[in-house]
Amino acid sequence: MAASFGTPEDNFRRAADLLEQAAAGEPDVIVLPELWNTGFFPRENLYETADDYASRTRTLCAIFSAEKNVNVLAGSVTERRSNRLFNACYAFDRTGNTVGRYDKTHLFSVMGENRWFTPGDHLGLFQFDGVNCGIEICYDVRFPELTRAMAVKGLDVLFLVAQWPAQRLEHLHILANARAIENQCFVCVCNGCGEAPGISFGGGSCVFSPTGKTLAIADGNECMLDAEIDLSGLPLLRERFNVFGDRRTDIY
Repeated sequence: MAASFGTPEDNFRRAADLLEQAAAGEPDVIVLPELWNTGFFPRENLYETADDYASRTRTLCAIFSAEKNVNVLAGSVTERRSNRLFNACYAFDRTGNTVGRYDKTHLFSVMGENRWFTPGDHLGLFQFDGVNCGIEICYDVRFPELTRAMAVKGLDVLFLVAQWPAQRLEHLHILANARAIENQCFVCVCNGCGEAPGISFGGGSCVFSPTGKTLAIADGNECMLDAEIDLSGLPLLRERFNVFGDRRTDIY
């Protein structure tokens, strides 16, 4: 999705339209990118344009997921909560229930995100259809400790939502693939595209397998990217390569 910078009304209409288009393919999960309601991120009127307690996001996605019988990982939105701003991601199951909420842990100081947003204080673990899932937001993927903390708790699918710049898109793909291989999990990346003042976002959404295989990859334009993952091979892979059992927790 190419978010319109600083115009939530346009973005909610666009997100609703894209969700409808995606649902036509009868997927199990639909994923949106980072800060799709405001773009990344307008300093002017940011508090005023933020989604108050994510109420609009939760209404849109909860109703939609229940109507379409689909799980929705609602990217992340600029959320106003108790006079503070959060880069917050919500997960909704097929009945419209909120099954996960995660606030971005590592704020991108290079662009001053840490001066506007409050960092999260918990892991983004939840389940879709009984599958152990986790959430990371953009810059989080540069901190492998975060993914490993979820992996040792049984992570099978990591959803990474982002607004990653085009000039460093290769880094996104390398880091996401590394997280998949080293943690023996699937990684699904949904990256925004389009323009914001002084920056171009790269698109390139992708899905990697636990063995590092690219299952799907998009170009730099707004589009629908579909991928099918097979979870049945995870137990055998983890048995053959006992990464978690061979960890040296006495040292690190």
